[in-house]
Amino acid sequence: MKEISTSSGLGGILNAFRNITKESKRITFVGTPGFCAPFAELIAYPIRDAGKELAFVANLDFDDAKKIVFTSHGMQMAGTTDATADTVVILGGLAMPKISVDVHALKSMIDRIHGGDGMLIGVCFMSIFELAGWYDILDFDYMIDTHTSVKILEK
Repeated sequence: MKEISTSSGLGGILNAFRNITKESKRITFVGTPGFCAPFAELIAYPIRDAGKELAFVANLDFDDAKKIVFTSHGMQMAGTTDATADTVVILGGLAMPKISVDVHALKSMIDRIHGGDGMLIGVCFMSIFELAGWYDILDFDYMIDTHTSVKILEK
């Protein structure tokens, strides 16, 4: 994949996602329930008023997809919904070694979600998809790859 832009901070992630999904009508996020679900809600926030239908699939549980809706408390998971979409967003937690999702089963589910002709976006930290070898298996259209630094201060 070739680099098309760089930015920093949460704004960089959120603005990139909003720009990439301008033409999307239905977006399904796929990730782990604990680690990825809050990121899906965060990433969905900038498009809350864009009229897009949003869903979250935990792991590979296609049939238990949840709606992502805007509430007075921000973006939240709601009732079960149809996971089919024109855009699929794969979140990096799926590639973490402790999770060990079968990437070939994930590829099959992606095809089920968008019929094989939708947009595929990856959102990850520290190049996890590249390091896990997923670039060779999943045909990402875009990758939002974030590297963070942590500073801990003490009084």
